[in-house]
Amino acid sequence: MNASVYDGTVMVGRQLRRVRNNPGIAILTQIMPINLLLFFGYVFGSALAMPGREYRSFLVPGLLAATAAGGVMTGMFQAAQDTHRGVMNRFRTLPVSRAAVPVGQAVADLVVTTLGTIPLLLVGLAVGWRIEGTAAEALGAVGVLLLFRLACTWVGIWLGLASRSEEAAGQLGAATFVLPLLSNAYIPTGNLAGWLRTLAEWNPISAVTTALRRLLSPTLSASLEQAGTPHAWPTAHPVAGTLAWCAVLIALCAPLAVRRYARAEG
Repeated sequence: MNASVYDGTVMVGRQLRRVRNNPGIAILTQIMPINLLLFFGYVFGSALAMPGREYRSFLVPGLLAATAAGGVMTGMFQAAQDTHRGVMNRFRTLPVSRAAVPVGQAVADLVVTTLGTIPLLLVGLAVGWRIEGTAAEALGAVGVLLLFRLACTWVGIWLGLASRSEEAAGQLGAATFVLPLLSNAYIPTGNLAGWLRTLAEWNPISAVTTALRRLLSPTLSASLEQAGTPHAWPTAHPVAGTLAWCAVLIALCAPLAVRRYARAEG
């Protein structure tokens, strides 16, 4: 086996054991979307033009996208924790690939996210959400979701490695909960003010959410597009927009994270 691949595999195992031994943040990030689905689905649904069940079908893809965006928070927290507790310095003294440590964290996070998304999907099915697309479209939606999670995790790893302290990373990570609120994850953007609608539609979470709705719930997606045609290119072409956002974020943040990790001064 190639040495870099072996090193990366070892680091993935290390990250998975870390999550197993300290499952708090993983549990929190998976329980929160379920709580939001139950709360928003039965409270906000009655306040919008959509019937309750239709709103829950609208909401599930948004919560999936918001959960994927949570990779920024978890990536940042874990990288900052290792950096400021001296773990990264110990890794630098070992004869391992410089990319292995951040890559291991990113891949392990993807595994945890894949398993952790299952409860949200089951609760979504229980409250009336259904997958209306074909099997190929459903697999495409999974691919889009995991690719976006990977991109967000790389953003978080880079920010965590560059953070000045573990506390600062935690505070900044908590602030990322605002990002889904500035998107179409929870409400349609058609009635928002012009500048706010533009901001929401250029939010990467909006492109991912729209792509998931189009792939998983094409009927609902078509009715939403008729009610308010997206102005921004990423939401007008959501699958392509999502792929473009992911490519930009990974191409920018992955090399920066690896370079930051490789710096001897930490």
